[in-house]
Amino acid sequence: MSEELIEQLEEWHEEDEFEEIVDAITEIPAEDRDYALISHLGRALNNLERYEEAVEQFLSIQEEGKDDPLWHYRIGLAYYYLERYEDARKAFEVADHLDPGDEDTLEFLEWIRNKTAPKPAKEPTEVSYTDPDVLNFWDDGALEADQYVSAPPTDELIESVEEALVFKLPASYIQAMKLHNGGIPRNRKFPIGDGAQDYIEITGILGIGREKKKSLCGSLGSRYMIENGGYPEIGVVICDCPSQSEVVMLDYRSSGNDGEPEVIHVDKANDYKITRLATNFEAFVGGLEQ
Repeated sequence: MSEELIEQLEEWHEEDEFEEIVDAITEIPAEDRDYALISHLGRALNNLERYEEAVEQFLSIQEEGKDDPLWHYRIGLAYYYLERYEDARKAFEVADHLDPGDEDTLEFLEWIRNKTAPKPAKEPTEVSYTDPDVLNFWDDGALEADQYVSAPPTDELIESVEEALVFKLPASYIQAMKLHNGGIPRNRKFPIGDGAQDYIEITGILGIGREKKKSLCGSLGSRYMIENGGYPEIGVVICDCPSQSEVVMLDYRSSGNDGEPEVIHVDKANDYKITRLATNFEAFVGGLEQ
């Protein structure tokens, strides 16, 4: 394996060009890939959220990696996001033994403890989100509805998506997604003025998940739109629009990452102009018109 290739792989990693890493390494015959190349491949697959494939690659070099804290850390990360928490815990504990005190390893171990600790029984709470008649609100017959709609999210999936986004999702949004996880509303216009043409239009609402392209952590989700569209990193994209230069976002600037965000419209074609739409998600959904 040439030093030039390793330098190129590291450069692509620094530039978040993970697909380039995967393509370059998979072009090399499997029998010619050594421990370093497979380690790079597994790391890139983790960064692309292709965790099952990453685990497969890491297990192929398990014997060589048994004394490498990075091997244990990287396979632990894949197990964690696959929600295989016991496997993840074991991997991170070995990583911590081999390289004591690593902050990232200790943080994952803390997250795993929080996720697997017995939870006290909760008193039933009344849902505060006033759902606008699920059957009439969503247009499940729309041509592209399947790109948005996922099964209702579990609490574990919600937590992992929040961790990936680095923002706490609003309670009203979570409650809405537990009733119908993403989709295309029948009413898709939000008025921003008094005139008949004074409105913004959305295409759909992103659900909580990773599998569907147009879910928060999907291949065309919030991070993709922010990173590829240059939108401000002030929150989470929750709606795409007919124009590819526009999005609707949750804006956490005034509330902090764990607070109640406002809802804004961002127009990339108009120098990323921000228009405030509603004080919260519930008000935004309630204001949508046909």
